[in-house]
Amino acid sequence: MRLVRDDEAIDVEFEWQERALCAQTDPEAFFPEKGGSTREAKRVCQSCDVRSECLEYALEHDERFGIWGGLSERERRRLKKAIV
Repeated sequence: MRLVRDDEAIDVEFEWQERALCAQTDPEAFFPEKGGSTREAKRVCQSCDVRSECLEYALEHDERFGIWGGLSERERRRLKKAIV
């Protein structure tokens, strides 16, 4: 017996994104041009309540661009290698 429809399950899975501080700021800060500063995005992430969910999502979905959970793609790659 299913208690929720598939689309409702997806909504629950990603509801953390609605609570993310980055949803209230300039998205370009989280996807800087190559060589651009990530400082502002990482500062926002430091005080975000859903930082761990964001990082987990990025690692599970192999996000290759942008700042997720306070880490750049390079930092996430290093973290994955350290975990494995």
